[in-house]
Amino acid sequence: MSKQKFVLQASTRANVGKGASRRLRRLNNAVPAIIYGGDKEPANITLDHDKLMHTLDNEAFFTSIITLNVDDKAENVIVKALQRHPSKPRVMHADFQRVSADHALHVKVPLHFINEATSVGVKQGGGKVNHLMTELEIACLPQDLPEFIEVDIQNLDVGESLHIADLKLPAGVTSVALSHGEHGNLAVVAIHMLKGAAEESAAAAAPAPAKK
Repeated sequence: MSKQKFVLQASTRANVGKGASRRLRRLNNAVPAIIYGGDKEPANITLDHDKLMHTLDNEAFFTSIITLNVDDKAENVIVKALQRHPSKPRVMHADFQRVSADHALHVKVPLHFINEATSVGVKQGGGKVNHLMTELEIACLPQDLPEFIEVDIQNLDVGESLHIADLKLPAGVTSVALSHGEHGNLAVVAIHMLKGAAEESAAAAAPAPAKK
């Protein structure tokens, strides 16, 4: 579970639409956003752009319960979507979803791969690690939400792979993909032999040509 606390100040906004959003960004250095979900109506809000950008540098922000103080009234939310400028370091719009302690969340969390350099397939087999997934969609209650999921590949050899079912998920956390059945057990990481090494290995294993 994430131990970091994120608190952002926000204000309600009455004017909506593309024109109003452009004015907010240009004149107030603000980010238009929306809060939805729960048993309340969606609420249009604004946030300070620079303060939001600062929090985005922290990976844990995307997998944490965030406190939004909207006109001094606290809302517990998670980030659901960010719209970024295509060429500038700027957030154009943000979507937040309300959370409730007794309702499960569906969230994508990053995968942190450990022991890559010392894994059997790399250190002994000379292979290369291939990350087939970088994040995993999970379901859990808010209090069980992890910052990330650790993937230990210490014992992974060349030609082997780890699948979602092989991961050690924290207590209270389940994989959304696995809930759809065995076909959802996708590969997460594999170790392949480097191309040149594979060709050398094949050449060494080939039978010598018969002598005439």
